[in-house]
Amino acid sequence: VFPDLPAGHVGMRSGTYMASADEFHIVVKGKGGHAALPENQVNPLLVASEILLALEKFIKERPNPEMKTVLGFGFIEGKGATNVIPNEVRLKGTFRSLNEEWRFNAHLKMREIVDSICYKRGATVDFHIPVGYPSVYNNPELTKRMRVIAEEYLGVDKVHDLPERMTAEDFSFFANEIPGCFYRLGTSSPTSDLGHSGLHTPTFDIDESALEIGAGLMAYAAVMT
Repeated sequence: VFPDLPAGHVGMRSGTYMASADEFHIVVKGKGGHAALPENQVNPLLVASEILLALEKFIKERPNPEMKTVLGFGFIEGKGATNVIPNEVRLKGTFRSLNEEWRFNAHLKMREIVDSICYKRGATVDFHIPVGYPSVYNNPELTKRMRVIAEEYLGVDKVHDLPERMTAEDFSFFANEIPGCFYRLGTSSPTSDLGHSGLHTPTFDIDESALEIGAGLMAYAAVMT
């Protein structure tokens, strides 16, 4: 479903459409203690801050700026207090790319950066970046065929080309095994505010006419193929 398009419309893109998505987990282990005696501690908060900025700089200054990449931190936790330096700090985030070779090269470089900073600061680290979703690749021939089918069913003016997106989708696993076409079904109301909230928002809703349209298009595609 896709609130960026009104009900009755669909969108698709041939080739690479959505990013791969890998979660990373970093635990920086220092030496906690009284904040008034920093000379006796290895402050993992400072080490974690340096890691965060270094990884951001690495992505910003990547070898090929045209290669779309997102590295985002959504979680940082250090259970200290105003006058207590914690023993460890946890960071979590997401790494996303539209290029599979760069994806795995970047994983190695991220690990190198994290290890180097922790060694320099006298901290240790657990760094994990398990392989997540691959990028979504729409088979060009199948996507071309699906576009023709959608134009026949909905009308030429209701089928749209979509730009690449850095969001991810587990449909990618299927598309890696057999030719696939992941397309977007418009779900916002063309005449009211209904359905205009973004995906994953607490106010997400749809124009329910999209359900009938979507089911009809899938049935028509099945008959025509």
